[in-house]
Amino acid sequence: MGIDSNLDLHFWITRGMGRRMGVNLSQAIQEGDLTHADFATMITACRTCGRSEFCLALLSERGSAPDALPADCPNRRVLESLRTVH
Repeated sequence: MGIDSNLDLHFWITRGMGRRMGVNLSQAIQEGDLTHADFATMITACRTCGRSEFCLALLSERGSAPDALPADCPNRRVLESLRTVH
């Protein structure tokens, strides 16, 4: 089993990328801006992307302001739309 097939890892990468964008995914779900099914779809998209090591390195960087995600991140559009709501 490789790094890209680990469900727990991709759950945390997805949440971390949300945090990086200034989006609290738990809050978005609680407020009805994101469904559990949408969140599951985001995790699946993360799992199939194949760039886990890159994302882990990106998440390990320190920064005080929300940062943009790579243009090819499969969850970028969703996170950007949630960023405007939250």
